Amino acid sequence: MTEPLFNNRLELTELNEAVSQIKAEVGKVIIGQEQNLDFLLICLLCHGHALLEGVPGVAKTLTAKLLSKTVNGSFKRLQFTPDLMPSDILGTSVFNPKTLEFEYKAGPVFCNLILIDEINRSPAKTQAALFELMEERQVTIDGHTYFMPDPFVVIATQNPVEQEGTYRLPEAQLDRFLMKIQVGYPGREEELDLLRRFNTHLQTDLSATVNPVISTQRLVELRNLVHRVLLEDHLLKFIADLIHATRNHKMIELGASPRASLALMHAAKAMAAISGRDFVLPEDIKVVAMPVLSHRIVLTPEAEMEGITEEEVLNSLLSGIEIPR
Repeated sequence: MTEPLFNNRLELTELNEAVSQIKAEVGKVIIGQEQNLDFLLICLLCHGHALLEGVPGVAKTLTAKLLSKTVNGSFKRLQFTPDLMPSDILGTSVFNPKTLEFEYKAGPVFCNLILIDEINRSPAKTQAALFELMEERQVTIDGHTYFMPDPFVVIATQNPVEQEGTYRLPEAQLDRFLMKIQVGYPGREEELDLLRRFNTHLQTDLSATVNPVISTQRLVELRNLVHRVLLEDHLLKFIADLIHATRNHKMIELGASPRASLALMHAAKAMAAISGRDFVLPEDIKVVAMPVLSHRIVLTPEAEMEGITEEEVLNSLLSGIEIPR
């Protein structure tokens, strides 16, 4: 990373070193996907959840697992299926014949990082069990509230092309993800590098070399540091203008929520921090706008019939709003 041409108010050296080390560890196995990894790191630094969407075989699950290995905290993986019940996730009360009382047996969600694979394969009852968990980072069972450890981040995956046996995520749950990250195919050269690497190495052997880089306590400290990144008032107005534009666009039926404006603000701060700056530029907001907002708007039926995508609408909004300088 080149030396910045300015003096920061905040000391970001340790944060940038941690980011570089995490990228290096994940890069032992994953080739390419630099921007997607940046977005995942932003979610960690903002204490936000991430939804990875892509066709089968583009390393969504593998990337999430490798990222979790770089954080020295607890990690669990849940495979969502149509028969999965809320108690399988959150836990349940079990009668203890010795004490003649019910005791709460915690579910697998009590960890720092949880990977929910194929999140859209479980029905509405199981999806609803995640609402309180993702927003308030707690679960309520039989009138008692149990809190998640800090940090607590959900990384979920879904396949956008396979509709057999899947259930569309409700808007209320989508809004709880800080980012929806599109994982696409690698380029030709990246695919060639991939073939060369795994022609001589096994994936399991390379994955075993990925080491922890940062503790959960340090991650919380860096998260607090990111919160102090400077975002000037004229850029706050830019974010507000963009959010309000989504609510008044003829092709958008449901605009972005206030939660979206807060998410965009926090993500822009984290983008600036991992770029080595303690202040936000308009470009930071533009870079994170797509993964932060694309899953939070609902197009009109007419726009969908014409084949218009959320990305196209958001790009038109970004180009139509004057960027403050």
